Amino acid sequence: MPNEKRTVSYDADLQIEAYWFEGIMQKFPNHFHDYYVIGFIEAGQRYLLCKNQEYFINPGDIIIFNPRDVHSCEQIDGKTLDYRCINIQPEMMKKTALEITGREFFPNFSQAVLYRSELASSLRELHHMICEGETDFIKEELYLFLISQLIQEYADSITDPLAQEPTSEFKPVCDYLEANFAKAITLDELSRLANMSKYHFLRSFTRQKGISPYSYLETIRIGNAKKLLEQGVPPVEAAFQTGFSDQSHFPNFFK
Repeated sequence: MPNEKRTVSYDADLQIEAYWFEGIMQKFPNHFHDYYVIGFIEAGQRYLLCKNQEYFINPGDIIIFNPRDVHSCEQIDGKTLDYRCINIQPEMMKKTALEITGREFFPNFSQAVLYRSELASSLRELHHMICEGETDFIKEELYLFLISQLIQEYADSITDPLAQEPTSEFKPVCDYLEANFAKAITLDELSRLANMSKYHFLRSFTRQKGISPYSYLETIRIGNAKKLLEQGVPPVEAAFQTGFSDQSHFPNFFK
């Protein structure tokens, strides 16, 4: 859309990203991130599906995604979306948890949506400080107080948020996709790894993971492309290195 605005800021002090989306009508299909996302709606109403749970989110609601939480969302009121979030890498979150609790662990947030949360104003203020390049320690103070309250009220601990479930029948498939995302991968290869017919594999993987095998692969590719772009690799080269043979498809999916 011509009135869309997407802003990304990086805070070197806190080592976290801040996203600011304005005027968005786009539907976001099933995907996941390798980092924590803590965001809130400023305007618009959205239908959210996260880990097979349905939510209707409105201005003032906080959204929390753990790493690898599969989710999708779309507009339901015909209005555009204004949305802000901060993205925190797992190691940074573990370091923050150690600072707050004295224990080194990865928080696992049990609620994807906090309705009408009083913490939304604190999150908005922190987001504004990051976007404005605030350098005083009030920014870190606000960050620690915010994460502290979220951990104390909504989190338990896990060993590794990026680890695949050891008992999952699809662990060999996921490990293969993680290691070979830049290659041309076929459905025959994946179904053989799962020891299933192609159709049964597609249905079973999607039901268990909440995302189709190809969407899983594309999400892995985009995550790695993002890292390359952050290192200054040109978009065409980043697309090539992460397995996007159709260069025109890459910017659309990345968006």
